[in-house]
Amino acid sequence: MLRIGLFLLTNLAVLILVGIIFNIFGIGGILQDNGVDLNLNALLLLCAIFGFGGSFISLLLSKTIARISTRTQIIEQARSADEQWLIETVRELSRKAGIGMPDVGIFPMPQANAFATGWNRNNALVSVSAGLLQRFSRDEARAVIGHEIGHVANGDMVTLALIQGVVNTFVMFFARLVGFFVDRVILRNEQGLGIGYFITSIVMDIVFGFFAMMIVAWFSRRREYRADHSGATLASPQSMIAALQRLKMESDRGHEEPLPGNMKAFGIFGNMGALMATHPPLDDRILALQNFQK
Repeated sequence: MLRIGLFLLTNLAVLILVGIIFNIFGIGGILQDNGVDLNLNALLLLCAIFGFGGSFISLLLSKTIARISTRTQIIEQARSADEQWLIETVRELSRKAGIGMPDVGIFPMPQANAFATGWNRNNALVSVSAGLLQRFSRDEARAVIGHEIGHVANGDMVTLALIQGVVNTFVMFFARLVGFFVDRVILRNEQGLGIGYFITSIVMDIVFGFFAMMIVAWFSRRREYRADHSGATLASPQSMIAALQRLKMESDRGHEEPLPGNMKAFGIFGNMGALMATHPPLDDRILALQNFQK
């Protein structure tokens, strides 16, 4: 309920902001021509500005949001053998992948997980959970780090931001088309955009938003196979398979814990078995790597 409530408040804030912009710049007719027809070109442009704008603002803030939401502590100076090993491993694999040295952090999750994020492949963040460092062997942890560095090297953050921008644009566009249709055709309102338009638009934002999430999740699953391949290349196929098998063992025991919603797509482990899943089933990922080994 909280997530839906925040979505509604965000959508309402966008509508208010659009209204303010229209009034300030005197372009109140951008949604209408002569008060009758919807200006589709202007509407699509407006939706693209807000759709891509929101997506890229999130991308630019991704490191800060990730650090706060996971309570990641950036390692400024190694204070233990584990931290020293982690920094050296990230530096080695980053150099091998051809990217700049990322910030390195640890977040206080007893379950095994890791993530990478950042708008720039030469200014990213790679963070692992305390549980992963405690229970995974060095070879397995190295493969997981290689997987995360693979996300960075493959440009997955930017790619998913672009995809999110596209789906945001069309969610907003078609939601407002439906809202306009309900307001004008069903409710027969001819005095500007009425309450039927605004309520219907918000409802359709939610409905279309779920379908959009399925599209983004599908792309995320495809990118996950590539990151596994990168982990196998940067570390070794055997280590990457062993790391996924250990994750599966923890999952079967009910020890897994997904990352916060905004970070799931870039973790080593995510929710599985549904259209909204950001990660493919671990069995499928292991099989893909076994075939890669042959």
